[in-house]
Amino acid sequence: MAKVSAAEGLTPKAMDMGGETSVKDNDSGEGVRLKKELSLLNGVAIIVGVIVGSGIFVSPSLALQYSGSKGMALIVWVLSGFLSMIGALCYAELGTMIPKSGGDYAYIGEAFGPLPAFLYLWVALFILVPTGNAITALTFAQNILQPLWPACPPPPVAVKLIAAVITCLLTLINCYNVKWVTRVQDSFTVAKILAFLVTFIASLWYLFSGHTENLENMMQGTNTEPGKLAIAFYTGLFSYSGWNYLNFVTEELKEPYKNLPRAICISMPVVTLVYALTNVAFFAVLTNDEILASEAVAVTFSEKILGVVAWIMPLFVAMCTFGSLNGAIYASSRLFFVGARNGHLPLAISLIDIRRLTPVPSLIFMCLVTLIVLLTSNLESLIVYVTSVEALFTLCSVAGLLWMRHKRPLLLRPIRVSLVLPFAFLIICTFVVICSCFTHTKEVGVGVAFIALGVPVYYIFIIWQHKLKSLQAACNAFNIMCSKLFMCLPENSKEL
Repeated sequence: MAKVSAAEGLTPKAMDMGGETSVKDNDSGEGVRLKKELSLLNGVAIIVGVIVGSGIFVSPSLALQYSGSKGMALIVWVLSGFLSMIGALCYAELGTMIPKSGGDYAYIGEAFGPLPAFLYLWVALFILVPTGNAITALTFAQNILQPLWPACPPPPVAVKLIAAVITCLLTLINCYNVKWVTRVQDSFTVAKILAFLVTFIASLWYLFSGHTENLENMMQGTNTEPGKLAIAFYTGLFSYSGWNYLNFVTEELKEPYKNLPRAICISMPVVTLVYALTNVAFFAVLTNDEILASEAVAVTFSEKILGVVAWIMPLFVAMCTFGSLNGAIYASSRLFFVGARNGHLPLAISLIDIRRLTPVPSLIFMCLVTLIVLLTSNLESLIVYVTSVEALFTLCSVAGLLWMRHKRPLLLRPIRVSLVLPFAFLIICTFVVICSCFTHTKEVGVGVAFIALGVPVYYIFIIWQHKLKSLQAACNAFNIMCSKLFMCLPENSKEL
């Protein structure tokens, strides 16, 4: 059994913000570390698996509601994929230039310093990650229970209970073994593609049967109000969220200089094509009123076209969301692990299981926050809330790319994108964020206020050197308790 010396204690080590971190296994004699176990295929599976989750089954009705027509909604979906692809290419340069786990946290810290990096971590910890995971878990629960209540929505209590159970189950898998996580991710990514093929083939059969009326006059009723179009883009971008998750686990990716950009360039066109074809399938079979009235468009689609086998669609949706939640838990736990390793979160969150080499405390802490967020149920507000805040920090990361070109022009850049891409991304995202302020002022305002709240938290708990001795003693006792409870040690520690 590993022991923690009280004299040695558990103290965070200062981490430099640049340079590649080599990842060794526990038998190498160089201490407890996360291992490089992710191949190119695993990377593609993580990106596709995380992106293709609850969004495509939740957002079509909202995108149509705010865009006004099927034609404009389809344009929104394609342009959202194109914008995400631009962002992903910018992140390919950032990820190979700064090959450290943590994604936006590492890039913002490298470009603008520790305070902006902490603010991203602060928002991700309490808004971005748990809310996104909660939405995915709730979508899984709704669809897995739908066949049991065919004539009405499942009871909210049952939905939340199943969502909580699946969150805990996937957290347990992530705690146990990284290889199990990648196997689950690879398997469910393949299942997702098959599910979307079934959807598209069924819609083609419907069209060839002579039912083309739902694709006529597709631009009729198009909304041109900038504020509403911005919200339509938010719902589309929410469905593509997760394209930067592979950047969270760069240190565990084999040959990151090659595999990170390759995984992005393979994954994003695949997801955009799948989303476009899926929306065409929905639009071909369902009328505008049917889509707008549906809380689960895929279920409404299956009930109309699949007949006695309509139960298979909720099962497909559950499979998609299961894989998405698995990938999100795996990738986002590394974000908080890196933040704690750098001293921006309690040290206990940066501890590594000495047997399985997984960040168990980080996973468990994230699970607890997600379970709390599961109590929230206003889906539309959650989507705008999450996407608006995430867009602000994505803008910071891409702006950091431009700043690093100026500040450190000689830094090694295995991938170097044209400056047109980050400038276009900044302009478009800024326009979308500003326009959304006019229609969902409350959600955007709350997000900005929560970001601002992180500033005093940073100075009080991170910078202030004269903290109460009782508080410092309590923190140290908590860290040691977690180390003993979970049999974990800080990174690079040796077993005694």
